[in-house]
Amino acid sequence: TYAPKLILLDISDVNCIQDVTKEILNFYGCVDILINNASMKVKGAVQSISLELDKKIMDANYFGPITLTKAILPNMISRRTGQIVLINSIQGKIGMPFRAAYAASKHAAVGFFDCLRAEMEEFDISVSTVNPTFICSYHHQPAPGNWEASIWK
Repeated sequence: TYAPKLILLDISDVNCIQDVTKEILNFYGCVDILINNASMKVKGAVQSISLELDKKIMDANYFGPITLTKAILPNMISRRTGQIVLINSIQGKIGMPFRAAYAASKHAAVGFFDCLRAEMEEFDISVSTVNPTFICSYHHQPAPGNWEASIWK
């Protein structure tokens, strides 16, 4: 039995994921179940969302989960066991107006984890995606011109 250990991780900062993964594996030895459940979204018309914000959404919702998964995967493959779960969104299957960046990032994640599921079958590693419908999440109204405040985390 292991005592709980709090490890902070900003999933949108892919540069720190390798270090955090090493810390987790050094402390616990392995990861049996990885649940990717972090997300970031923004609501707005395509022409009003900057490319910079599109990239931030993609970093958090696509590159973050796949980077963490790829960091944990060698340990699972060597043990020939494990479970990887992506908590995604129905918008990974169906696009919605005013949520193009979010839907695109969720579509990309579904595609990646669908392919991963097929590849991991030979190693007895289970890969699942969960695509819930709309949920209530923390949000506050931004000041005009403050695009970072328009992000839901």
